[in-house]
Amino acid sequence: MKIVLHICCGVCAAGAADVLLNEGHQVTGYFYNPNIYPEEEYHLRLEAAQRVADTLKFELVAGPYDIENWNAATAGMGNEPEGGARCSICYRRRLAKTFDFMRETGADIFTSTLTISPHKQAAEINRIGKEIGGDRYMARDFKKKDGFKRSMEMAKSWELYRQNYCGCIYSLRGPQR
Repeated sequence: MKIVLHICCGVCAAGAADVLLNEGHQVTGYFYNPNIYPEEEYHLRLEAAQRVADTLKFELVAGPYDIENWNAATAGMGNEPEGGARCSICYRRRLAKTFDFMRETGADIFTSTLTISPHKQAAEINRIGKEIGGDRYMARDFKKKDGFKRSMEMAKSWELYRQNYCGCIYSLRGPQR
């Protein structure tokens, strides 16, 4: 099956893409993350994702870095906790763009690396993905069956860049008081 995998970073891409490729899917990675701040961080994560794509031999396409629209969509949400309403808006924006990319490329289905993180609620991400794509969204929880552990082992072995915050300015500096 031709699948578009939304990729948030190299570490998460390693584990999720490896699973999908081993299942026999034809994977195209789509790096769309206008939430990442600062822009230098965006490029570090994109470079790590490209290394994973090169190593596992799948195509990676980078969507636009459109932080202005992301900032507008999340304005005033600095006090939201991680995993709250701001994150749902962010998931929705990234999954909607991935769905559009999937349709443009003629792929069969899409999913996201976001569910591999133990800090993300796979049920919420999968709910949003299903709302956007219906049966064309592959609901997964890539952290299951030691998925996160495996992605960390791969990242260490490949010496991938590993970030220490989710990505947005709010997760970098914490809630505003």
